[in-house]
Amino acid sequence: MKAVQALTLTLLLVAGASTQLLKPGKCPSPAVQANFDASKYLGKWYGIRKLPTSFQKGQCSTANYTLKGPGVIGVLNSELLDDGTISSAVGSAKVKDPAEPAKLEVSFSEDSPPGPYWVLSSDYDGHSLVYSCTDYGLFHKELSWIMSREATLPEETTEKLLNILSSIGVSMDKMVPTIQDESYCSAMNE
Repeated sequence: MKAVQALTLTLLLVAGASTQLLKPGKCPSPAVQANFDASKYLGKWYGIRKLPTSFQKGQCSTANYTLKGPGVIGVLNSELLDDGTISSAVGSAKVKDPAEPAKLEVSFSEDSPPGPYWVLSSDYDGHSLVYSCTDYGLFHKELSWIMSREATLPEETTEKLLNILSSIGVSMDKMVPTIQDESYCSAMNE
């Protein structure tokens, strides 16, 4: 009976989160950025590509990371919605285990549990590859972002980062580009 209840709950989660990528099985455990230095990661990042999410539907996305306190990073995510308004989310990120500083947990509200934010690759000055995965019984939900310090990223760098995701089983055909056109995104800079 418990197995049927678990399957029913899992199917409800799948149906309720249809805009997010749910896959059968458990989350993979990819290697993360070695010797990650959060102080070098601070600042503004532009979204280049992402797996679709229910909470990030706009374009021109940016993430701004600031030092909020010892071991706490302030997060400000912004995006331009189709109706021309800017949507922002304020949160914080913390390292879960000091032995693995590239594995952070991000919270955007006290009412919801923190989500994983794993930095798989970053050179701090040009690119960042972030992966998040949460298990839901028989399924798991994946999120991923390719970000850049500039509004564009060289195609060869993007391909390198996509290959990292592909090596852990992320479907490359699900990654969608983020519009970062200067004129289209001008409202984000006002």
